[in-house]
Amino acid sequence: MTSARTLIFAGVAAALLPGLSIAQDARNQGYLVDMNGSIVTSATTGLCARDSDWTPAREAGCNPAPVTRVEAPAPRVAAVTPPSPQAAPTPAPARMLPQQINFSADAMFAFDKAVLKPEGKAMLDDLARTLNGAQYDAVRATGQTDRFGSNQYNQKLSERRANAVKDYLVSRDIPANRINAVGMGETQPVTKAGDCLGAKSAKVIACLQPDRRVDVEVNGTKDQTASSR
Repeated sequence: MTSARTLIFAGVAAALLPGLSIAQDARNQGYLVDMNGSIVTSATTGLCARDSDWTPAREAGCNPAPVTRVEAPAPRVAAVTPPSPQAAPTPAPARMLPQQINFSADAMFAFDKAVLKPEGKAMLDDLARTLNGAQYDAVRATGQTDRFGSNQYNQKLSERRANAVKDYLVSRDIPANRINAVGMGETQPVTKAGDCLGAKSAKVIACLQPDRRVDVEVNGTKDQTASSR
């Protein structure tokens, strides 16, 4: 009885072994296997060695999934905005020069004289600075006197005073050919008839002071930046 059971078991085992071998071979189909039926792997890469029967459908899962390399993003370069060009400064508007300046002859000259006093030179220095860098055609200096003295004498005195003003302006670098000096004597008084009545006296001379003057006329313009230098 025991021998019969042994034979039956051996027969069953023999019947099952071919099926296991076939299943093992089917699982490894497409790969190289060693004598024990194990898939051969590469000693350098560790990947399963495939044969000519390998297809993707027969992937045994022994090869690791390919690693997808994620490229590091390129470094962001901050955009450099070029500086905007600076707007040109708006030029200062030109200013009109005084059309006429009335210099008191008493402040510029001693009474009945045509020699400039220090005060008169200081006033002409200011005028020269105003004319420096200005745009103008000509400067006109007109001498005026009061009514005391003869017409001829007053005419000569007014001319000498006008020329004294011109000569000083020339010494302050104002071109001589742009200065016109004339004398009008007593013909253009500022005072009105009857304002300063009486004979020659200190009181009447003081009353007639506005008539003794040198009028300087200049028409032109001057850049504001030039006037600040």
